[in-house]
Amino acid sequence: MPAIRIPTPLRAYTGNQAQISVHGATIGDALNDLTTQHPELRPHLFNGAELRSFVNIYIGEEDIRFLNGLETEIEEDDALRIIPSIAGGN
Repeated sequence: MPAIRIPTPLRAYTGNQAQISVHGATIGDALNDLTTQHPELRPHLFNGAELRSFVNIYIGEEDIRFLNGLETEIEEDDALRIIPSIAGGN
């Protein structure tokens, strides 16, 4: 089953788990399963049905924005990562 790596700032919403196994045939399915398991995480990832613009999802080394977005198909052994954008500076 695919697993999603959770970044440190979002682990407060996953019971401090760094990695969570999910079910689904697509990235969207996997994220829906993740947010069903951990509902407090949903508003940090989604704005309605759309992924927030500052949330990047990777399958392996590929950014899903350059694939099929939430419709990107996944395999049982895929490793997914949530990478929040970081802003700041002068």
